[in-house]
Amino acid sequence: MNIALLGYGKMGKAIEKVALKRGHQITLKVSKDTQKYSLDNVDVAIDFSVPSSAFENISNSILQHTPVISGTTGWLEKYNDIVSLCKENKGTFLYASNFSLGVNIFFEVNKTLAKLMNELPQYNVSIEEIHHTQKLDAPSGTAITLAEEIIHQSDYKNWTLETPKPKEIGILAKRIENVSGTHEINYESEVDTITIKHTAHSREGFALGAVIAAEWIHDKMGVYTMKDVLNIG
Repeated sequence: MNIALLGYGKMGKAIEKVALKRGHQITLKVSKDTQKYSLDNVDVAIDFSVPSSAFENISNSILQHTPVISGTTGWLEKYNDIVSLCKENKGTFLYASNFSLGVNIFFEVNKTLAKLMNELPQYNVSIEEIHHTQKLDAPSGTAITLAEEIIHQSDYKNWTLETPKPKEIGILAKRIENVSGTHEINYESEVDTITIKHTAHSREGFALGAVIAAEWIHDKMGVYTMKDVLNIG
């Protein structure tokens, strides 16, 4: 496939490395300083840009009839606008807060555990996430996805970065040099603690998942998630 990288930071470079290994071509690299660009002869666009650029990158791809996947977080207040634009233009779009294959399995484990723990009100849940210091948003999109799934499966109503009130999930977001990404969910009672945790060792896992998603989506139409790619849930 001919792939356009919309965003050529650390993740863009990691995706490029994996894509080339899998026999694909990188025909366009868009940085934050790139003005207008054409997606002619591009089979799929992969957006790992910044929150301020993601909406425009994704919109441009849809309007140029190029399937696009995005892993950029921090712009999701406009997600429904993108879904509407995609449907109106018979486009192709896939968003994931995290493309790691392991994290997407972790999402399903989190969902199952949340269902079980909802029957045990003596446990309080909290989330901790750790990322590199260059990550612009907090909490991470992955942490938000984890919290929203717990809320969906339980009596919790909201998540917060502050001291949680009743029915709120507290999220602790840490930024440490050279950390690829760690997410931990704790259910704590007076007598014990139950913990599930995912630790990324490098960006390659995220990059591989993004390329696999691009391979899967390039000949399809509609709005998808990684659950569709992995046939889970």
